[in-house]
Formats: sequence, C-alpha cells, structure tokens
Amino acid sequence: RQVRPKTPVALSVRGRCRMFRRKLSALEYHNSGVFDCKDEVGFRNLIVWLEDQKIRHYKIEERGNLRNVQNNEWPVHFEKYLADVNCPFKAQERQENLDWLLGLAVRLEYADNVDKYKNCTADNVKNDATKGTDPLINLDVNNPDFKAGVMALANLLQIQRHDDYLMMLKAIRILVQERLSPEAIANANRAKEGFTVSLEKHLLGFDTGDATLNEAARVLRLLHIEELRDLQTRINEAIVAVQSIIADPKTDHRLGKVGR
Repeated sequence: RQVRPKTPVALSVRGRCRMFRRKLSALEYHNSGVFDCKDEVGFRNLIVWLEDQKIRHYKIEERGNLRNVQNNEWPVHFEKYLADVNCPFKAQERQENLDWLLGLAVRLEYADNVDKYKNCTADNVKNDATKGTDPLINLDVNNPDFKAGVMALANLLQIQRHDDYLMMLKAIRILVQERLSPEAIANANRAKEGFTVSLEKHLLGFDTGDATLNEAARVLRLLHIEELRDLQTRINEAIVAVQSIIADPKTDHRLGKVGR
C-alpha cells in the first residue's frame, strides 16, 4: 500500500494572529494582546512601530510617508518599503509579509542585545513576565466600560483623543504622574524666587509720551520675553521627548554610516 505524503496545511487566520501576538509580545509591542491582523488601521500602525522602534531601515527623515497612515497612497509607500528591506513577499500578501517583518524585527532585536538574551531560558522568561508585566496590558481594551472610562478621563484632563484607547490611558497615566502627584503639586505651589529688575536699563524702543505708560510698557515687554523663554523651554523638552521615542539609530562603525 502506497502512503501519500501529507500536504502542508496553511495556517488559519486565527492561528496566524496567535503567532503574530507571540512575536509582538516578545518585541514588547504595547497592543500585542489584542492585535487583529485583519484590522487595517492596526496593521498600518504596527508597520510604523516596527520601523521606528525595531527595524530602523530608513533614516528618521525618510519615514514620513510610512508614518502617514491616513494617506490613500500608503499602500504604495508600503510596497516600496517591502522592496527596500528585501522582503520576498508582495504587498498583497499581508499575513506573509507581516510574519516576515516580525521575524526580521526579532532577529535585529536579538542582534542588538545578544548579552541580554543569550542566557535566557523558558523559566527565566516566565518569571520575568510574571514580575515585570505592565498592569495596563491585562486590561480588556475592547470592553465598552473601559472605553467610556478612558474617554471620560481624557475629557476631564483635556487629553487629545486617539483611536487606541490603551495609548490614551498611558497618556493619562503620564499626566497624572508628572502633574497631579503630591510632589508635582507641591512643586507647582512653591513660589518662584524673583529678582529685582531695573526698568531704566531696558530700552522700550518707542515713546508713548507718558512716563507712566512707558514704564508699564517696559514691564509688559519683560513679562512677554519671560513667557517666550518658558515656551521655548517647553518646545525643547517636547523635541527631546519625541526624539527619545523615535530617534534611536544604530551606528555601524564598519560601514561608516548611521542606520541599518
């Protein structure tokens, strides 16, 4: 009796989604537990996250088209991206090219942290997961009550709305920690130390014809300059915060260039 070789069975969509979630969890993707490979918005956001945080094939200034996930031309830019990273699958083969990109990200993550992962065992991974799991990961982000609560908090704290409710909750947590903690409130209530300013040393640049008005104008100008300095400081802090998230190029001294 001749036995026919078994034909490989393709993974179901559900099986692939589970496989994707395992890899996303290994990469510490914030939305790994609820990622749906059939969700177009979630898919595009994941591709951007992989390039920004793990693969980093493009320079920062070259990632604009990929980051614009609302653009109707995004599939065209995604197809170019697949070609640039030498992905063997076409853009239409979503599950295949996503699996390939996740595998690439895992390999690059390991290559960047060999000492961290070379002694890892299954028991160590389980213990680390139990100890260091972010409590937000265990939330059911699809629960209507969860969404309503996050939206209410966002409206109360004037947080910008976002399609990802977990991302909004993280923004709320950061705001509470930085602005509403007892230490932050104490620092805000603490009076700033002032210093004496001689108005006569500051030229106004024009004359109102009234000495009192001239003095008031000098005060207003100095206050305006102080506000501009404070604004510039906040802008610089925002730029540094953004760069700390997305600007993490890897330098290969052998190639003499920045990037992969």
